[in-house]
Amino acid sequence: MTLTVNQFVRIFAGAFVLISLGLGVEGSPLFVSKNFLWFTAFVGANLFQSGFTRICPLETILRKLGVKDSVGCS
Repeated sequence: MTLTVNQFVRIFAGAFVLISLGLGVEGSPLFVSKNFLWFTAFVGANLFQSGFTRICPLETILRKLGVKDSVGCS
């Protein structure tokens, strides 16, 4: 199975949100600083704006690296 740009974006966004929550929430065993929650907000804001503008820096990077866009329904 070959992953597409859309799948990579979802995987990266989900991973960054989970990691930054783990590092930013005081109850977490991974807690470092509440400031990591700003990273969570940044990822969410970027996903939100890309839904309207269709501009996503990660998509651009992945396409330049040769990752294919999805073709048809899967």
